[in-house]
Amino acid sequence: MRSDLVLRIKIAVVVAAALVAAAGFGGSYFGGVEKVRASASGPSPSFTNAPGESNCTACHTGFPVNTGTGGVQIGGLPATYTPGQQIPMTVTVTQVDGVTFGFQLTAVDSQGRAAGTFTVPSGTPPRTQVVTGIVGGNQRSYIEHTIDGLYLPNVFGSNTWNFTWTAPANAVGPISFYAAGNGANSDGGPGGDYIYTTSRTLQAAVSAAAPFDFDGDRKTDIGIYRPNPGQWWYTRSSNGSVFAAAFGTSTDVITPGDYTGDGKTDVAFFRPSTGQWFVLRSEDNSFFAFPFGTSGDVPAPADFDGDRKTDPAVFRTSNSTWFVLRSTDGGVSAAQFGAQFDRPIPADYDGDGKADIAIFRPSGSTQAVPEYWLLRSSAGLFAVAMGSQSDKPVIGDWTGDGKADIAFYRDNATSQWYVLRSEDNASFFAFPLGTSGDIPAPGDYDGDSKFDAAVFRPSNATWFVNKSTGGTQIVQFGTTGDQPIPNAFVR
Repeated sequence: MRSDLVLRIKIAVVVAAALVAAAGFGGSYFGGVEKVRASASGPSPSFTNAPGESNCTACHTGFPVNTGTGGVQIGGLPATYTPGQQIPMTVTVTQVDGVTFGFQLTAVDSQGRAAGTFTVPSGTPPRTQVVTGIVGGNQRSYIEHTIDGLYLPNVFGSNTWNFTWTAPANAVGPISFYAAGNGANSDGGPGGDYIYTTSRTLQAAVSAAAPFDFDGDRKTDIGIYRPNPGQWWYTRSSNGSVFAAAFGTSTDVITPGDYTGDGKTDVAFFRPSTGQWFVLRSEDNSFFAFPFGTSGDVPAPADFDGDRKTDPAVFRTSNSTWFVLRSTDGGVSAAQFGAQFDRPIPADYDGDGKADIAIFRPSGSTQAVPEYWLLRSSAGLFAVAMGSQSDKPVIGDWTGDGKADIAFYRDNATSQWYVLRSEDNASFFAFPLGTSGDIPAPGDYDGDSKFDAAVFRPSNATWFVNKSTGGTQIVQFGTTGDQPIPNAFVR
């Protein structure tokens, strides 16, 4: 008789004995968790020792959990994840005198909900499978062994399973992985088997703060700048309270950004007549000022060095030169890129955490179609021609992949928005929002790391925000003549 068949027959005996031992539980649920149904073909769901779950000692009662000489390890996890990231993983169970091995693993967010998806590798017969279970009213997904995954030929004292975990499409905060492993002696009963548990937590990769987020809740706040008499007004999305400050004059150019690195946007402006910058600290509403630039420069602040602080920067149209004041060391970087009538549109187009120098050229060099030129810090030069001369760039991460997408707003009766997907820089999508005369004011108003289309209607001071997670928000805030703050860098 083949050795693998002998092992499977022994496991079947273990299963029968385990079911008898578990019969005392009674009913379909025990402590809110589905009753164990031990099986060589894979355990019942919800026995990973995750919150609200038991572990495999519910059936394998020979030893308390984690008291043997072996263990279970989760391998392959990095320190952080990004939305949609595919991560190859392993689970390894060790037990020196173990004959057969099994495991079960789940991934949940801080609310106990399933996080991400598991993919079984190709191969026949499969060594792993995916099942689902309900815990605390939430459905969870589990990956576990199959009967063909109980052991590895010519490997003794351990077993390893490989699979892929794909992160959720949007960042959901920390994600915890819980695993239970079984090092079984295959003696025909539930005794003598060692059960081990472990867990690992994966943090969401730190992403750039939401633009125009004055209260630090990672959502863009609705707000306006009133040029005369130089007033800032915004409503905090975290609690609905309104902030107001007199800071600037009618000839200043607003340049809001997180200059202090506290995760909150600071009220700020550039004074073209003197080349001075003024920043109102979000920490205590004190301000500081410094010179950087000269008359005729176009302010183009962004986080060029990747330290989560906005760096003052200007585009000098007279010689097409960029000057960046780095917040990391106080040094100045200079680069010639663009032409006299180009408009600066810096953003992180390659997803490396650093803003890239980029320009919008309303009239193409050889034709009337506008051009976008990107000097990406990690992916090199990219250029594309699209749109019409009257379009207004509305650059941002519209698809949630961590990269800024080339996008523009077309002011007409239907006010169309067009987005070139950064995933392939070839396909695009379009949608309507607004009407002729509206002022585009895009941002991440719902905090899902995707840009949302929004317009400010000057005729009645009404905002229309098309949130990517939940319909259109209509808010009246401001008055005719106000400049919506999220419009600050729409060129």
